[in-house]
Amino acid sequence: MPKIKIEGGHKLSGTIDISGSKNSVVALIPAAILCDEIVEISNVPNISDVDSLEEILIYLNADIKRTKDSVVIDSSKIVNKEIPEEMSQKLRASYYFMSSLLGKYKHVEMYFPGGCSIGERPIDQTLKAYRALGATIIEEENRYTITAKELKGNKIYLDMPSVGATINALLVATKAKGVTTIENAAKEPEIVNVATFLNNMGAKIRGAGTETITIKGVEHLHKAFHEVIPDRIEAGTYIIIGALLGENLKIKRIIPTHVESLTSKLIEAGADMEIKEDEIIINAKDKYKSVNVKTQPYPGFPTDLQQPIIPFLTRCRGTSTVEETIYENRFQNIYDTNRMGANIIVKNNKIAKVKGITPLHGKNVTATDLRGGASMLICGLIADGITQIDNIKYILRGYDNICEKLSKVGAKIELI
Repeated sequence: MPKIKIEGGHKLSGTIDISGSKNSVVALIPAAILCDEIVEISNVPNISDVDSLEEILIYLNADIKRTKDSVVIDSSKIVNKEIPEEMSQKLRASYYFMSSLLGKYKHVEMYFPGGCSIGERPIDQTLKAYRALGATIIEEENRYTITAKELKGNKIYLDMPSVGATINALLVATKAKGVTTIENAAKEPEIVNVATFLNNMGAKIRGAGTETITIKGVEHLHKAFHEVIPDRIEAGTYIIIGALLGENLKIKRIIPTHVESLTSKLIEAGADMEIKEDEIIINAKDKYKSVNVKTQPYPGFPTDLQQPIIPFLTRCRGTSTVEETIYENRFQNIYDTNRMGANIIVKNNKIAKVKGITPLHGKNVTATDLRGGASMLICGLIADGITQIDNIKYILRGYDNICEKLSKVGAKIELI
């Protein structure tokens, strides 16, 4: 397994173009199999999660053609068969295939999905949605057999605004008879993007992006072209890097409102940034003041940027508090961050106290998960000396050509 090697302390200038959203495309690709005609998805990021989804599509006998940043999918000859456990375990988003296959064939057999180990990630809300629409579920250890004589529209109330459960409910309800209402739905931009794709194929979905979504089931979906929205988490990661090392660093091809919870927090700390229609220009400053961060569902501060903002907080004067409310195991990066020189205390795996300003020093560190890996990468960029990151498979799951993008603007970073 390769590693990432970073020589820290170099200022960054130039332009970074943001790729398509990981959290959107991993749902769009499984959604495509609901249609028996050809669909094309553009602005597809070059990440290993897309490779894993392509592997599943090929296994299911779909015809897939992939270019640099687009994918064309023909599901007309797809075969409904059990997806092997090793494929399901590669990524969390494999369970979107469960919903698409259930919606299309009224029967699916699949193993529990994989993904990052950032805490308990149950799929109970997804299973609740299936049952509400008429499905029967047999669970054996980590394997599910789900069958429905008929999928009928119903009211689904989610106990929490889960992104995954909301998308899964959308996928199944699109092919159910009658009207389905999802209450307490998640509002993330990725959900709007998936609903737009389904509507482009002929679905009848209203209210995506609000807490109440209404779906009128349809029998047939037709061919469509769809563009993946920019990745707000990738954008946020580079914005944080810009606040630490930028010299007129331009983050381009973004939707600024999607990262407003982050940019407002950085501005509160004293960041210097110019926000335009589809780009942000940012300059690093020597002094920042401490701020408090609390993760919340969209439009609140995203849990996926909680770990990446930690290195920034080590550069803030005073003590910053970070409260993680979504996942209970999302401070695994703190151990190596402290080894590099930070002064961070974690309480009950829910709250981190970050005392600044503390200089960081290069070390050999580990990516414990996707966003934790991004956090360690940022630490390496601002540390003095050399940092090497292993277990980088997590980083490559979610960041498109991250070493190339950073090298282009002046970072000393490489795969070794």
